[in-house]
Amino acid sequence: QVPLVESGGGLVQAGGSLRLSCAASGRSFSTSAMGWFRQAPGKEREFVAAIWSGGSIHYTDSVKGRFTISRDNAKNTVYLQMNSLEPEDTAVYYCAADLYPINRTWRGNYWGQGTQVTVSS
Repeated sequence: QVPLVESGGGLVQAGGSLRLSCAASGRSFSTSAMGWFRQAPGKEREFVAAIWSGGSIHYTDSVKGRFTISRDNAKNTVYLQMNSLEPEDTAVYYCAADLYPINRTWRGNYWGQGTQVTVSS
């Protein structure tokens, strides 16, 4: 398994911002899609955003206009800038690499351990 290490989670008030980072080591993912998922208590893990090697980007509807995904292939790192955070964004956020489509969503072959994001009202 290739380790993916997330950082940047924390507690923020509604309307605030956080920037998540995910650093990969062991191999390059410059030619693979990377993305972010989240899992709220009592809910299934859901897709948030993905970025492909060619620069194409896809977001789930609930974060469009508020979240921005980007990547730095030289650093083997993917980022998620989260603005205008809402209490409904509270979840554990997971980074994933080498994404593939399944059942009208996405999954990854590699996963990080997750970072908690808590948005207070």
